[in-house]
Amino acid sequence: MEAADEAVQADELESRNDTLTMKERLLKRQKARLEDAERRKEAKENHSVAKESVDYFFNTFNGERAAVEELLCGCLGADQKAVAERLEEATSKTVQLQKLLNDSMVFLTTYDQRKAQVALQKLQTYLNETREQAVPKKKFGFRGRTKASTATMEDTAVSPPADHNAVQVEGDPAGAQCGLSNKSDMVLVMTAEEIQKEDVLLSHLSNCKVRLYGTPSTLHLKHIDRCEILCGPVSTSVFVDHCERSTLALACQQLRTHNTENTCIYLHVTSRAIVEDCHGVSFAPYSWAYPNLDEDFHLAGLDPKQNNWEQVDDFNWLAAGTPSPNWTVIPEGDRKTTWDP
Repeated sequence: MEAADEAVQADELESRNDTLTMKERLLKRQKARLEDAERRKEAKENHSVAKESVDYFFNTFNGERAAVEELLCGCLGADQKAVAERLEEATSKTVQLQKLLNDSMVFLTTYDQRKAQVALQKLQTYLNETREQAVPKKKFGFRGRTKASTATMEDTAVSPPADHNAVQVEGDPAGAQCGLSNKSDMVLVMTAEEIQKEDVLLSHLSNCKVRLYGTPSTLHLKHIDRCEILCGPVSTSVFVDHCERSTLALACQQLRTHNTENTCIYLHVTSRAIVEDCHGVSFAPYSWAYPNLDEDFHLAGLDPKQNNWEQVDDFNWLAAGTPSPNWTVIPEGDRKTTWDP
């Protein structure tokens, strides 16, 4: 009888244990379902927030872009004062558009980033073309403080900005543009006082060393061969076209490089660099230094701590997940750190 009671008690205990185990399983399943539902809810909310952010970005971006295009269209037939005001406003809005894009990179897909960057590039081209049509072109004038153009690089040492033996260019009295062109085998220097936030053009230079101090508004490099060009912080964009076998040190908001081969670019850029129709282009961080560089970064409105030098978009290579063969990163051991003798 006693054995039978023990057996009954054992059965009851096992039954209770089974009941507890079943309850625990049910509670665990319920907890897992609640956690899964919470994760799905959070993911849905995050997706909704991201979609709202993307929608807000493109609505704002497209609206501001249309406003810039309207300003540029209004330049046709307007007087010079009105044109200057419209161009200034259009330039300011374009800079703000780039800042909006930079700030939105965290939630934009790579495709959306490229789509916006292409649109911004077309807008910048439209702005530049309108400026060139509306503003009389500068007549370049060079001071006589230069050696003969047939002098060799060995005959001329790299000069500091105050050295009057170096070539310097006259600034444009009308404020249109300043620069250097059609020079070979020379050291060329422009001071901060000469640049004064102007648009700077360097064109048709061969085997030259160029030093640009201060803060240009924009910088255009065209038809550059075997040159070393070092430039202080540029307030907006740098445009490189038909450059080969050269070394560039550039700091800017945007870099657009076209038709360029076998060129090293030491870069500080706050957006993403763009290359198109380029081969053998290599990148490293900006490493040129000179007195007042920090102050020039501030004057140009560039953040010295924000550098996207290795984030390069190749418009000829849009294969996702596959690196472009047209540009590379310069290995640390091969990077140039000393620029002046």
